[in-house]
Amino acid sequence: MRNLLRLNGNKKRMAYLVPLAVFVVSMTLLVGVYTVSFLLGPPPLTNDQNTVYYDTNGDVIGEEHGAENRHWVSLDDMSPHLVKATLAVEDQHFYEHNGFDLKRIAGALLSDLKSFSLKEGASTLTQQYARNLYLSHEKTWVRKLKEAFYTVRLEVHYSKKEILEGYLNTIYYGHGAYGVEAASKHFFDKSADSLTLAESAMLASIPKGPAYYSPFNNRENAKKRQRHTLNVMLEDGAITEQEHNLASRKKLAFTDAEERERVPLAPYFQDTVLKEAASLLGLDAEKVRSGGYHIHTTLDKQLQQQMKQSASTVIQSGSEIQLGAMAMDPATGGVRALIGGRDYNNSQFNRAIKAERMPGSAFKPFLYYAALKNGYTPATMLMSKPTAFRLENGKVYQPSNYNGYYADEPITLAQALALSDNVYAVKTNLYLGPEKLVKTARKFGFDSKLPAVPSLALGSAAVTVEEMVTGYGMLANGGHQIEGHTVTKITNRHGRTVFEREQEEGKQVLDPQTSFVLTHLLTGMFDHSLDGYMSVTGSGIADDLSRAYAGKSGTTNADSWMVGYSPSLTVGVWTGYDDNRQMMKVNEHTYAKQIWASVMEGAHKENAGKKFKMPSGVTGIQVDPESGKRATPYCDTSRLMYFEKGTGPEEYCDVHMPDGDQKPDKDKEKEQDKGMLKKVFDFLF
Repeated sequence: MRNLLRLNGNKKRMAYLVPLAVFVVSMTLLVGVYTVSFLLGPPPLTNDQNTVYYDTNGDVIGEEHGAENRHWVSLDDMSPHLVKATLAVEDQHFYEHNGFDLKRIAGALLSDLKSFSLKEGASTLTQQYARNLYLSHEKTWVRKLKEAFYTVRLEVHYSKKEILEGYLNTIYYGHGAYGVEAASKHFFDKSADSLTLAESAMLASIPKGPAYYSPFNNRENAKKRQRHTLNVMLEDGAITEQEHNLASRKKLAFTDAEERERVPLAPYFQDTVLKEAASLLGLDAEKVRSGGYHIHTTLDKQLQQQMKQSASTVIQSGSEIQLGAMAMDPATGGVRALIGGRDYNNSQFNRAIKAERMPGSAFKPFLYYAALKNGYTPATMLMSKPTAFRLENGKVYQPSNYNGYYADEPITLAQALALSDNVYAVKTNLYLGPEKLVKTARKFGFDSKLPAVPSLALGSAAVTVEEMVTGYGMLANGGHQIEGHTVTKITNRHGRTVFEREQEEGKQVLDPQTSFVLTHLLTGMFDHSLDGYMSVTGSGIADDLSRAYAGKSGTTNADSWMVGYSPSLTVGVWTGYDDNRQMMKVNEHTYAKQIWASVMEGAHKENAGKKFKMPSGVTGIQVDPESGKRATPYCDTSRLMYFEKGTGPEEYCDVHMPDGDQKPDKDKEKEQDKGMLKKVFDFLF
C-alpha cells in the first residue's frame, strides 16, 4: 500500500515537473533565440533589384535585371487595394503577431504530425519574407528551424512597415516577375500605385501558386482565386459590399504578348550605358544589372525615336544592309541618340561603337584642318586632273575621282572639299607628309590604327562612328576636347548619389579660328555656287535642309557615310553590309545622307538652334569659286568664304571681265556688297 502511494505521488510530481521542464526549456530557447538575434544585429535586406534607366527628362527608357526581374518601390507607392488584398489572403493577423501566428501553426503542426509530413503551411508574411531572402523552399525540419530564427531576427530589428514593404517587393508572381512593381507592369502594363481593386485582388491571388493561378496560364483558375480573395476581403471588412460586387464583375485588361516582349526604345544605347556605369562604379555588369541602381542618361527620347523612324523609312524593308548611327551634343559629349543595328533581336553587335569601317572622304576634314594650319586657305589652288604619284619606296599611287570626273584645271580648297576631289586631297597629304595627318587625327580623338600612307587622306583606315562623331563634334564646339558619354548621374537603391558627372568645358585643343574656317568650308557640300566639273556632293539632300549645316559624306565600295553638325548637334551615320560586300544598288549609297538629313531636320524642327559663332581674327570675303580671287560684279557666281585675317586673297577676279570697254556697274557692286552682308548675317545670326 505504501509503495502504491509512493508511486502515485511520483506520478503527480512528474505530472507537474514535465510541463515545468518543457516550459523552462522552451523559455530558455526562446530567450536564447531572441538574445542571439539581438546580438547578431539586423539581417541584410539586400536582394537583386532591377536597375532603371532614365532619359534627359527623367522618363524611364528601360530596365535591367539579373535572373530575376525585381523593381523596388516603397509601400507608399503601392495601391492600398493591393496591400489590403495581400494581407487578407496571406496574413490577416500580420500587425498582431510577432512573426508567428501560433493558432495557425498549431493547426498546421497537428495536421503534419498526423500525416508525418510537412504539407500544411501556416507561414506568416514575415516567415515567407525570411524564406525568400535567406533560404531555399525545400520542406525539411532544418529549413523550418532556420526560417524561424530569421523570422525572429526580422521582427526584432525591423518595423512591420519595413517587413511588409520588403515582402511585397520580393514575392514571386510568376513569369520571372518578383515584387509588385514588376508584376504590375508584366500583367497590366502599369505601376503598382495605379492598380484598381479588381487588379489588386487578381495579383494578390497569384503567389499562392504562380503557375496555377496566373491569368496568362489559366484564366479560369485565376478568376476563381480572385473571387476568393475578394470574398475574404469582404468578410474581413476591408471592402464594402458595393466594392466587392463592382470588382467581381470588372473585366480586366491584361497586357498582350507583344507588349510583354517589346524591345526597349534604345537597346544598343542601354547596353552602352550598362558598360559605362559598370566602369564608373568599378563593378561587373551583372552587379549593376541587378543592383537596383537608378541611372540617368544623356538620351533624348524624341531624337532617338526620330532616328529610328528615319532609318526604317529610308532603308528598304527586307534589305540586309546594316546601320550604325550616333547623335552627340558637341558642347558636353553627351550621346543623345544611338542605333547600333537594324534589329537588336537578331544582332546585339553595336555598329556605332564597335564596328571599324573605312570612312572614305568623310575623313578629309581632318586633313584640311592640318592644311589650314600649314599655310593653306579656302582659296588655295591645286590642279585637278589624273595624277600618278611616285612614292619614296618607288611604287606608283594613282587615286581617281568619282566616276573619273576631273576639272582638268586648278580648283580651290573650298571647291575640292565640296566636290570631294581625291587628287587634291592626296596632293595635300603628300605635301604635308602623311605623319602630319595621323598626328592631327589623334588631336581629334582617334584611337584606331591610322597608317601614315597617302591613301589615309581618302579615309583608307578603319574607324568607328563614335570616333567620327567625336572628331566632327570638336569642330562644332570651336575646338574643345570631347569626352563622349551616356551617363550623367547614378543613385543606388537607397536613393544615395554614387556618381554625378561634372559638366566642364573640355580643354581647347584645336585652333578656334581654323575650326571656324573649316566649319564654313564644310557647309559647301550643300552650296550649288561651288558646283564645278560635277555637282556638290550634298546636292541630293540640299533641298531638304532648312538651315546651315556643316558636313561631309564618304563612300567606299562597301561603306557609305554622312557626318555633319550644327552648333548644338553632331550626327554621324554609316550604312553597309556586315560581311563587307560591295554595295551594288545606287540607292544604297544614298541611305546615310537621307537618314542624316531627316535626323538633323527633325532635331531642329521646333528649335531654330544656335548659329555658328565666328571668333575674332576671322574675316569674310566674297570669292569667285573658279578663280579663287575676290569676286567682282562680273563673276557668274560667288561664295562667301572665311579666312584668318591677313590670309585672304587680295586680287580681284580677272577671269570674268566686262565685254569691250564696259565700265564696272557701281549699282551692281553695291548689290553684291549687300548680298555678301546678307550671307554673313544668315550664317552667323
